[in-house]
Amino acid sequence: MRPAASDAAAPLREAWYYALPSRRLRRRAVVAKVMLGEPILIGRDGAGMPFALRDLCPHRGMPLSAGNFDGREIECCYHGWRFDTRGRCTLIPSLVPGQSFTPGHIHTRPYPACEVQGNIWVFFGEDPAAAPDIPVLDGFDGRAPDLVESVRFAAAIDHAVIGLMDPAHGPFVHQSWWWRSRRSIREKQKTFEPIANGFRMSSHAPSANSGPYKLLRLYGEEVTTQIDFVLPNMRTEQVRCGKYWFTNRTTVTPIRRDLCRLDFVAAWNLFPWFPVTPFLKFFGKRFIAQDQDVIRRQQPGLKVQPRMMLIDDADRQARWYFQLKAAYLASQQTGAPMEHPLDGPVTLRWRS
Repeated sequence: MRPAASDAAAPLREAWYYALPSRRLRRRAVVAKVMLGEPILIGRDGAGMPFALRDLCPHRGMPLSAGNFDGREIECCYHGWRFDTRGRCTLIPSLVPGQSFTPGHIHTRPYPACEVQGNIWVFFGEDPAAAPDIPVLDGFDGRAPDLVESVRFAAAIDHAVIGLMDPAHGPFVHQSWWWRSRRSIREKQKTFEPIANGFRMSSHAPSANSGPYKLLRLYGEEVTTQIDFVLPNMRTEQVRCGKYWFTNRTTVTPIRRDLCRLDFVAAWNLFPWFPVTPFLKFFGKRFIAQDQDVIRRQQPGLKVQPRMMLIDDADRQARWYFQLKAAYLASQQTGAPMEHPLDGPVTLRWRS
């Protein structure tokens, strides 16, 4: 059942959501997912094109992903009903000649699917043309991500998303010798600017108390990073050091109201002489696990006190997220242009 438009805590539907990396979907194969509370079948046809369908046979509710797919049609494993990649029923084997029942009148819902820079995305709204574009990231052109990690968070979508932009939790949640400690807390000052359906932390020198960035200074070039947040759920970071770069994207996709999936993809041309991928996998998993643990411990408190107390300036990005989401919903409902909460550059200060 689709959430009511007035439900401010529900995920935005007129948007593309990250589904899976391209390399995990072979030709003539399907993958079952639950996204935004809906069962989704994601497949790749014999020509290599991705598609997405509601993962239910309308006959008896059997998941279509449990059936067979030949690259053109998927066959329900229960009664053999067949559906093409647009969700249209093409065959009902139990029908006999003379029975006036047309399979083509039966459909399972199709969802627009697209493949961008080695990743597959699914659209849940009514008009894909009106949705925010999927950001194209520098360095991903013509290549698959070098690193892909996915984990689940037992949290509602809003709490998981604002964790992507929370600058103050680092010294407390991510204490470690290779990242930062409480003793490293210092004042930060960053400039933000509005971008389409989001905001940007303008290009700047990385924080001096973040360990991994220090490695880049081995190149002897100026290191800069730019961080964007774009509705409904996406944080991207692009780090540059002369001709070298590191680009990553994190998305949070709701599975159901109290469960989300975080997907992290990254590509780089750094340290070609060093095995960067296993190094990042090792430390990345530990970093994300720290966030998983703190969100798990937060849930009992949220049941008692669901409202959040957001302070300036450390929580201003969370405020912008809620304002952006409300403005986007209002624009969808009225047809009027979206009113962006930022009308120009803003400088924020906090300690972390």
